[in-house]
Amino acid sequence: MEIQRKTMARGDRLSDLPDPILLHILSLLRDCSKAVVRTSVLSKRWRFLWMSVPLSLGYHFPDSENQNEVTLDYLASIHRELYYWKSCEKIWKFSVWGLRYEERYTKDVDLWVHFATKVVNVKAFTLSLFCASRLMYEFPQFGYRNSSLRDLVLRHCKLNPCGRVNWTSLVSLSIGYVELTDGAMEKVLSGCPNLECLELQKVSGIHHLEISSVKLRELMIEDYYNKNHDVWLEILAPHIQHLEILGLCGEIRIGQRNVASLVTAILRLNFDFEEEERNFEKEFSCLKELLHSVAHVKNLELGTWCIECLSVLELKGWRSPPSSRKYLELNVAVDQLDFPGICSFLESSLDLETLVIDWYNQTPRDLLPRYTNEDKQIRRFEAHNFNGSFPHLKTIKIDNLYGLLSENKFVLPLIKYLLEHATVLEKFVIAATFLGADAFPDYVKMTQEFQSFPRSSLHASVVFSYS
Repeated sequence: MEIQRKTMARGDRLSDLPDPILLHILSLLRDCSKAVVRTSVLSKRWRFLWMSVPLSLGYHFPDSENQNEVTLDYLASIHRELYYWKSCEKIWKFSVWGLRYEERYTKDVDLWVHFATKVVNVKAFTLSLFCASRLMYEFPQFGYRNSSLRDLVLRHCKLNPCGRVNWTSLVSLSIGYVELTDGAMEKVLSGCPNLECLELQKVSGIHHLEISSVKLRELMIEDYYNKNHDVWLEILAPHIQHLEILGLCGEIRIGQRNVASLVTAILRLNFDFEEEERNFEKEFSCLKELLHSVAHVKNLELGTWCIECLSVLELKGWRSPPSSRKYLELNVAVDQLDFPGICSFLESSLDLETLVIDWYNQTPRDLLPRYTNEDKQIRRFEAHNFNGSFPHLKTIKIDNLYGLLSENKFVLPLIKYLLEHATVLEKFVIAATFLGADAFPDYVKMTQEFQSFPRSSLHASVVFSYS
């Protein structure tokens, strides 16, 4: 009882803390705005503190059988909340996603854009709509003029700025599920002088992407397509350092001089020209051109389709251009037929220091069997002769190898090949994924077999594990 009286006499020690510390505590709750506001009832000391905390507002439209009624009710609730929140001094993030857009909702969406860009001047704004028809929401002209936005995400929003774009503080821009024009894209980029990262997802219509800004260092393109099969996307970005091309893509051309500053390239793509009959030779030609364009990068990651194509090209006698890459990551499926392609590509990477082979992808593939069968590929791999070595390769990691390694007979020759030719190898890590009682006996057996493999580096350690 005496302790309790002394505590009450000292008062509320938490409320005695200085404002910066209390605001930091409240900021930890900023993703739950209502919880921050509720602290205003704690005491007079806390009554107005919440108004100085950068809050995050997010609205996700629910799916329902009675979609029309649910949507109208939810729109009304959002409008009531925005009326309440407009007096807040700091809202750092505002997100709305999942609305099945119809023309009658245009004024509602305009209100959200106005709230974000004119009323509270958020730092991050996400507007992700869903368009079931060809009708698409057109981003309002007043939304192109804002000097506070730093991060902007737009999905299913038509961009057609009439005048100058003024997003002077924008650092990250993500545009998706929309048909653009070269003119609109040029206006957007010219109005973002401080942009550092550009993401284009499921975008069509643009044929010439020129990025002249020195500050824009990251470019990601996913699922690029074009209605006109005879037109390709040409990229001119001499200052970008990080490039990702992902998913199903139409023809993309990049000259090596166009990406002279590139350090990292991630190519997890599959060319899809949407023609009546698949043109494999055209796909191979585009991939070869792409690989030539990124031969100078230090870090390279290739997806499963690229690896499969490399094996076909190896059958045809093509050799990858010499490179200066230091880091190489290959995303492959557990398929022995890919190994000659892998080895051929490695032999053009003599400066390599780190190699990662990720077997996580289990996507069914049918390209390589069109050109050869398994028996022929086994004989081709066994007859493969490489008289050189990898003089700088110090680290090798095989990741997400599924199942018992003793049953993955096609993996062992590759492990043996790498151990024989990596002359300065320090660590070889093999991480297998298997759930079952047979894992431990297989672990012991395979560890012993690995130790028996000849290796050219006396300092190489082999680490093998199941998870």
